[in-house]
Amino acid sequence: MHQAAPETLEKATAGRDVNGYIKRNNMPNKSLTERWRDRSVSFVLAYLGALLVVSGLLMYIPLIPYWIYDQGIAGISCMVFILPATVSIIIGVILHRHMPLRAPTLREAMLITALGWIIVGISGGIPYMLGLHKTFIDSFFESVSGFTTTGITVFEGLDSMPRSILFWRAFTQWLGGLGILSFFLAVNFRGGSLTAALFGAEGHKINIARPVPGIFHTLIILWAIYIFFTVLSFLLFVLGGMGLFDALAHSLTCISTGGFSTHDQSIGFYAIHPGYHPIFLEYVTIGIMLAGGTNFLIHYKIFTGNIRAVVNDFEMKWYWGILGTFVGLILLDHFTHASPELHNNLREIHKAFRVILFQVSSLLSSTGYATADINSAYFPPMSKQIFIVLMIIGGCVGSTAGGIKILRFAVLMRIFKTQILRINAPAKAVLPVIVHHEVLSGNEIERISALFCTWIMLLAVGAGITAFFSDLNALQAFSGMASALGNMGPFYFSVGKMASMSWVIKITYIAGMLAGRLEIIPLAILFTGSSWHRP
Repeated sequence: MHQAAPETLEKATAGRDVNGYIKRNNMPNKSLTERWRDRSVSFVLAYLGALLVVSGLLMYIPLIPYWIYDQGIAGISCMVFILPATVSIIIGVILHRHMPLRAPTLREAMLITALGWIIVGISGGIPYMLGLHKTFIDSFFESVSGFTTTGITVFEGLDSMPRSILFWRAFTQWLGGLGILSFFLAVNFRGGSLTAALFGAEGHKINIARPVPGIFHTLIILWAIYIFFTVLSFLLFVLGGMGLFDALAHSLTCISTGGFSTHDQSIGFYAIHPGYHPIFLEYVTIGIMLAGGTNFLIHYKIFTGNIRAVVNDFEMKWYWGILGTFVGLILLDHFTHASPELHNNLREIHKAFRVILFQVSSLLSSTGYATADINSAYFPPMSKQIFIVLMIIGGCVGSTAGGIKILRFAVLMRIFKTQILRINAPAKAVLPVIVHHEVLSGNEIERISALFCTWIMLLAVGAGITAFFSDLNALQAFSGMASALGNMGPFYFSVGKMASMSWVIKITYIAGMLAGRLEIIPLAILFTGSSWHRP
């Protein structure tokens, strides 16, 4: 073997370390583990660890209702919460301490967001496995439905369920209302690039103004408004005759537009059992649901004296317009098919108005509470079609509601109107799309259009999977995926049927609930290979 000349050897080894690995930016020699940690997004595990610590600590809170209501009841133990909470904290501390830490980019923050929701969903489902002996899939499903404030349930027999479990279901929805990650930010960080990146990933849904400068102060204001409505609804529910536990559980799931109830009949329970004021409770619930479906920036404006924002805002005009139009159409549909003798009965007219207003408000805000089964004969076929449309549209941007959002729907209508105007306008006419008195940029129009198209595609795929793996008809299959993707809750088949369906459908709905809550982009980033390596 010939020995290489010194100058040849120097050229051959330039830019490489002693083991022959290519050096990056003249980095000093490092172990393979150190190089992997530098090049990958392993630091994501550190943030997920911190999130596990926070979620683990929150899992101790259901011990309070356990000690008050469930202690001594056979089949339920305090370890149902202590065990998963402690394990979450231990794993979280290990990950946070032994993984590198740095501020993420927006893309990496979306990765943290998507993984965070999945991991919290898994850990949050363990109490159902231990306390109710549910399968992993059903427990994961219920937990994700809670944290995403969807409200689809695979659990029956809520009236006899341990109250600590019922509280945990409600509490997951309350945490998920403004986002478990926003709570994580509020209690752990006070600004900086991390907060900016994670807030952008969690609240990326559309370019909207913040109440005040500074993301941390924005989070504080949002949570203050959120807590205000939670306390207000609790007091009003108590005034309507609910017991303290029911009032607490429903106050947690009403402003969060989650819809988990403590009764199988949902809010309808209070109309068929004595001792309550059902009409008062229904109107209170309608008001809180609509508040949850309203952009929280509007609430901030109202609290700071700008009361007219509730009717002058572009999106709010659409919000009230959709609510009034659809209530009117369903009332017309109902009385067209109702017995003629009911047309002049004021009592029946008010009952129909209340029932229909409740269901439209519940779906428009994506809460999912019910006083009547939307699949019953009370609602004729056209009404059922309107409910599907509501599942797709959802509530306002910047609210706790799901769906594609009213602002996006309004923008799409503006885009369509602009296209019609351009046909009749001079060739050189400039016809921009204007929203909130501002010209919408081309990038924003593209993003809204792409998101809507992807939303519809996922809806079609999910409905197809539902129909293939079940015996549901087309409308039922469509309603199931629309409810999951829109974070709604109701559908056109029974809870028992949902519980008995294939694990394939349940996994599809879990993906749909997460995609709907995260509005697709962060979940898509999770399955993009390039997202797992630093640029």
